[in-house]
Amino acid sequence: MNKIRILVADDHAILRDGIRALLGVHSDMEIVGEAEEGNQAVEKVLELAPDVVIMDIGMPGIDGIEATRRVVKKSAKSKVLILTQHNNREYIVSAIKVGAAGYLPKKALGSELISAIRSVHQGGSFLYPSAAVAIIKEYLHAAEDDPYQSLTAREKEVLKLFAEGKTSREIADSLGVSLKTVNGHRMEVMKKLDLRNRAELIKYAIRKGIASIDS
Repeated sequence: MNKIRILVADDHAILRDGIRALLGVHSDMEIVGEAEEGNQAVEKVLELAPDVVIMDIGMPGIDGIEATRRVVKKSAKSKVLILTQHNNREYIVSAIKVGAAGYLPKKALGSELISAIRSVHQGGSFLYPSAAVAIIKEYLHAAEDDPYQSLTAREKEVLKLFAEGKTSREIADSLGVSLKTVNGHRMEVMKKLDLRNRAELIKYAIRKGIASIDS
């Protein structure tokens, strides 16, 4: 059985020793290297090509977020699992955005760390409950800031029809409203979305998944 090859990056030797002791009783895992600062972590990843990197955030040199970004960019094989004392939304979202496959606070149970390692190694992800909540809140916050959400139901409908190639007259007939009303909706949509012409409107709709390229 091939073991999961793990690199532990943390500036506290006692924590690295603790992780080594914890993983030592699991026959499917082995620690192939350690790093005590961010730059060294990246160098060790390139040298050892571990399957999983257990990465702290607060380390000397570059921090764990920047180290994760570099690891993800330079080594597609190595999956990064953040293990940190930081458990606030800013750090969690930043870590996931740069490519971390999992996020676990140091207060987590040893069994949770083992599960997280196996999960990210298998190509999945692992988010501690508080991290999952932070990601959901970030998503909802982003949705609130999306200008598309400011459109009325009718404006969204008009946008979709225009993106599908319908003319103003065809949309007016389809909706049972006047041509003036349709053009008014179109102008309001373009204003809210900061679009200048129909071509930009169609491109926007495709990006949003409102209309397909074949429409």
